[in-house]
Amino acid sequence: MGDRLVGVRQLVRQMGAGMFGFFPTREDDVLPGPRSRTRPGTRISMRTDFHRQLDLLNADLAAMCDLAATAIRRATDALLHTDLGAAEHALAGIEQLRRLNLNVDRRTLSLLARQAPVAGDLRAVVSAVQIGADADRMGGLAAHVAAAVRRRHPAPVLPTQIAPRFAEMGRIAASLADAAREVVLDGDPVAAARIRADDADMDAQHRLLLAALSTPAWCHGTPAAVDIVLLARFYERFADHAAEIGRRVIFRSTGANTADTQATPSDTLP
Repeated sequence: MGDRLVGVRQLVRQMGAGMFGFFPTREDDVLPGPRSRTRPGTRISMRTDFHRQLDLLNADLAAMCDLAATAIRRATDALLHTDLGAAEHALAGIEQLRRLNLNVDRRTLSLLARQAPVAGDLRAVVSAVQIGADADRMGGLAAHVAAAVRRRHPAPVLPTQIAPRFAEMGRIAASLADAAREVVLDGDPVAAARIRADDADMDAQHRLLLAALSTPAWCHGTPAAVDIVLLARFYERFADHAAEIGRRVIFRSTGANTADTQATPSDTLP
């Protein structure tokens, strides 16, 4: 019976006790059994390796945010100037972002299985999965913008009077992605909270754009209005995911859950 308990205890540690709804605070709190015979030096080495893996994980997440920022800049440039080359560059960069997201998933799974992190370490690993998903969706939204340009080329997507509004939305989106990259690396909860506040600027631009479409002065027809509504939504969702990264960094750094129904992306768009 003693050997069976030891085997079960090891299995629980490897799979991550969080899957079963509880988090052990000490190595011996999972199930009763003999005390670990791990040598102190080995335990220190495992902790060093764990934090090295976390650093690599954060580097991948920061790179994903950087790629998302580059993609939305290129997509916006393509949108404003009907530039097919910029659109193709934006779409090509998304594949690298997707590969990084797969790498993040592999790293986090390995850390959960091999290290069984708890408390702050577990928050860091779980948050990494969520941040990676948000950055990946940001890239997907930038790809939607670029794809609209490719689909309509050589015709422009935007009427001339609407272009300045999208230029500002593109600037805000890229700035938010840059800020997300910085907070992923330094874990500053104050800067992370600022991202969520700056998301309000994108919401304001979105409202102004929709208001312009609903006035009698709009003379570009329904198909153009549909394109613009969708494009504006892509930018707004991009900003929402950047704000979510800020929220997840706050949780990772402090344990505070600042989720609310307005800030959590939940609709069917990526």
